[in-house]
Amino acid sequence: MAKTKAPEILSLTADELEQLLVELRAQLVAATYLRVELLLRTLQWVLGVIQEQKTTLARLWRMIFGTKSEKTSKLFDQTVAAPDNSAKPPLKAKGHGRHGAEDYPGARRVAVPHAQRRVGELCPKCLKGKLYRLITPARIMRIVAQPIFTATCFELERLRCALCGALFTAPAPPESGDNKYDPSVGIMAALMRYGAGMAMYRIDKWQHHFGVPLPAATQWEQIEAISEIPALVLAAMIDFAAGGQLFYNDDTVMRVLALRKEIAAAKEAGGRTGIFTTCIIAQVDQIRVALFFTGQKHAGENLNQVLHRRATGLAEPLQMCDALTRNESKDFHTILCHCLLHARRNYVELIPSFPQECRKVFESLREVYHFEAMTQQPKLSDLERLAFHQEHSQPVMAQLHQWMQAQIDQKLVEPNSGLGEAIDYMLKRWKTLTRFLSVPGAPLDNNITERGLKSAILHRKNSLNYKTLHGAKIGDLHMSLIHTCELNGANPFDYLTALHKNAAAVRQDPTLWFPWNFRKNLERPDSS
Repeated sequence: MAKTKAPEILSLTADELEQLLVELRAQLVAATYLRVELLLRTLQWVLGVIQEQKTTLARLWRMIFGTKSEKTSKLFDQTVAAPDNSAKPPLKAKGHGRHGAEDYPGARRVAVPHAQRRVGELCPKCLKGKLYRLITPARIMRIVAQPIFTATCFELERLRCALCGALFTAPAPPESGDNKYDPSVGIMAALMRYGAGMAMYRIDKWQHHFGVPLPAATQWEQIEAISEIPALVLAAMIDFAAGGQLFYNDDTVMRVLALRKEIAAAKEAGGRTGIFTTCIIAQVDQIRVALFFTGQKHAGENLNQVLHRRATGLAEPLQMCDALTRNESKDFHTILCHCLLHARRNYVELIPSFPQECRKVFESLREVYHFEAMTQQPKLSDLERLAFHQEHSQPVMAQLHQWMQAQIDQKLVEPNSGLGEAIDYMLKRWKTLTRFLSVPGAPLDNNITERGLKSAILHRKNSLNYKTLHGAKIGDLHMSLIHTCELNGANPFDYLTALHKNAAAVRQDPTLWFPWNFRKNLERPDSS
């Protein structure tokens, strides 16, 4: 593609621009003229800001396109004081400090004894006390780099008889293995693609630079080869998740090339054309299970598949999702909860037109989330949390509801305006948006699913698509196990490695090899 030539820069004074607009007004249709006028005034404003040299490109970007953050502190001009009744001391953010040695559980530990002193010796300083060993040693962290995949070439010595020509080759050492590729290659490749979102062709490129080629096709073969045992665990994990007390669900668009071709061929039939990846997070007591499903089914239909495995007689579960009807289960009754942050998001774009009204909503919800944070420090039971919110959050939400209703009843806002529609959205769904004030254990938002879907979005962004539904199924399998490990504090690499090394035991009873209980089986004497 030829390089485009830079356009000639034409500068107009303010008077010249007004004269040009007068001439255009007489020649253009009113609607077209309005667009041209806005475009010209926008261009003049942008050029003026750049010429003043009083702004950065990043600031100019925010001025034109707005900030990506939806925090109240970023959305509003902080020079404008917030209402006194909404001021709350900010919670101190955790982290953002240096990592201590205890933050490296995967580090290899090397014990270094003292070269001159021993336990029980007399102290060389006071010559009276005896030396004893401290429980906590002094620690020095050393971090080095290496390629993702390394290779070892075992060169077996060969001897030949000078008389008869007999050939004698040194036996291969045990560490050479039976196959060229160790199972850890497939495990790490799966983690890099489905956990970190790194495309296979990029890994292929960098491994070539390191002198250990690993083509994308080989990576896929190794991932597929180690997927049989994890698939048994996932099937059992879906049965376990079906008994949960709370389900979060949502979906995002996905690309599957083979399925897209089938849809294009059958387009005239008028069938469904969308392809989605659904993320379902099931809460079973204190355990969270992540499940991913890719295909033409919506989030609600995939939730139906999970609930069909639910044992009869269990209480109705809670379900948290946004207000799209396709997220709801059609075959099973759930206690529906709607996401507060989805409702809040409707006001973000309205801030320039309705700053005070939007601030009222944001400040009220910020108070509620402040109280929610207090229930986590220390962790309250579901009943204690419900009582706490009823005491502290109920008055805040009641006042917000009264204020929104007054905006409609007193005609303070046009119902068809953006603000009117945002208020109407909340008023119509007030019961489901405030389940946390009436049902024990009901969440406030669907953020946990939004974070889970980032794995699928990152894969879509970097790898662009799946080739077939089989490939999508492999991706769903590993995303489910990897994200479940993350939710339950398990190391995904250690977990998938344990499944491979204990394949026979996993086949006998996959329920003993979930991410949250597999370590107990590793400690058993009969574990291989």
